[in-house]
Amino acid sequence: MKTLAPNRGKLLISEPSIIGDASFSRSVVLLTEFNNEGIVGFIINKPLDYTLNELVPEIQEEFEVYDGGPVSTDNLYFLHRVPELIPDSHHIEDGIYWGGDFQTVSALINQNKIASNEIKFFLGYSGWERDQLQQELDSKSWVVTDNEDSAVVLSDEIHDIWKIKMRDLGNGYEIWSNAPENPSYN
Repeated sequence: MKTLAPNRGKLLISEPSIIGDASFSRSVVLLTEFNNEGIVGFIINKPLDYTLNELVPEIQEEFEVYDGGPVSTDNLYFLHRVPELIPDSHHIEDGIYWGGDFQTVSALINQNKIASNEIKFFLGYSGWERDQLQQELDSKSWVVTDNEDSAVVLSDEIHDIWKIKMRDLGNGYEIWSNAPENPSYN
C-alpha cells in the first residue's frame, strides 16, 4: 500500500488500533486546511442526534448535523459544493468548499435552493498541530488516502465509509470492515 502525505483534500482513515477513542474510533476525516500553523478537518461519517433546525430554529429543514471533531464543539461549520450560491466560500479540492456566509445559507435552505446532498453541517472540528498529526501518523493511528469521490463526502451514503475504506485498503484491513465496533460484543 502506497503511503500518502496528508494535505488539504485528503482523507484520514482511523486505524482499527484506535478503537475506544471516543472522538476518532472508526472515523474518516476530510482535511480542509493544512499549513505550518496547523491542520483542520471534519469527521464526515458520524451523524449526531440533532437536526439543523433544532440548532438554528429559523431554518425550516431537518438537515443532518455531524460530529466534526472534539474542537470548538459549540460552533457550527459546513462543507458544500455550491460556491456560486454561497459568498466567501473556501475551495478545498475537487468541488468541495468550506464555509461562507451563513445568513445566505439559511435563506437558500429555506427557499429550497440548497439540497441536503449539496451541504453538510458539523458541530466542532478536528485539529492538530503539524507535528502532532505527524506523530499520530508515525504511531499508526491514521492512514491517509485520496478522496476519490467528492460527491460521497456530502451524501447520506457516508455513514459506512469507514467500513468501505477498510475493505479498499486490503492487506488485512478488510477483516475490520465487519468487526463489531466494540470488540467485547464479538
